[in-house]
Amino acid sequence: MSENKIEIRNLYKAFGKKKVLDGVNLDVKKGESLVVIGGSGTGKSVLIKCIQGLLIPDDGSIKIDGEEVVGTSKNIHEKMGMLFQGAALFDSLSVWENVAFVLLENNKMARKDARLEAIRVLRQVGLAPEVADLSPAELSGGMQKRVGLARAIMNKPEIIFFDEPTTGLDPIMADVINDLIIESAKGLGATTLTITHDMASARKIADRIAMLYKGKIIWAGTVKDMDKSDNPYLKQFISGNSQGPIQVEV
Repeated sequence: MSENKIEIRNLYKAFGKKKVLDGVNLDVKKGESLVVIGGSGTGKSVLIKCIQGLLIPDDGSIKIDGEEVVGTSKNIHEKMGMLFQGAALFDSLSVWENVAFVLLENNKMARKDARLEAIRVLRQVGLAPEVADLSPAELSGGMQKRVGLARAIMNKPEIIFFDEPTTGLDPIMADVINDLIIESAKGLGATTLTITHDMASARKIADRIAMLYKGKIIWAGTVKDMDKSDNPYLKQFISGNSQGPIQVEV
């Protein structure tokens, strides 16, 4: 059996003439927290959507637990959870209904039981039972992120995706969310793949970091490896220096 939960080989995806993924090769080990860094528009979100089956790659292979998922009708979403950028909660549903959405829609659980289960998971992310009946609009940004995390872990997924999990949060709340991500993933024994440009978050939650640039993984290694790397693209990105090989169009 492979030690990899996700294996990506020679993955290509273009929209018209614009190449977004240009031969991506990447492995995510079982139980590993992998963080993919890179600037805006480098293909991070497209990569996640291809793994989830929301986008069909033009070419290449994606294997989960050793099984090819590109071009198959196999339902892989039951294995996955997702914390969206901005939490992406349903405005028309209460907090508990957002958290228990998968139980109500897919598992057809009784509403009373689903509410109790939602409250249990809300406690895991540090939210009191009183929050359950509020609407998302009544929550702060940090609380919305916590609710989004509760929804992501509700079904005890084997793989959790985090899309810019600390965007829009102050540094202290961002650190709280990072701690919750680590605790939640370890509690489930889940494999996690995070995309971010927040280097403080990347350093804290990553077992390993990979950098995506112009549709390719140009570097991968641990945080210690990153700090010792001579890769000029990586060094420029983590330092936030406007001068270097990465040219930003303005």
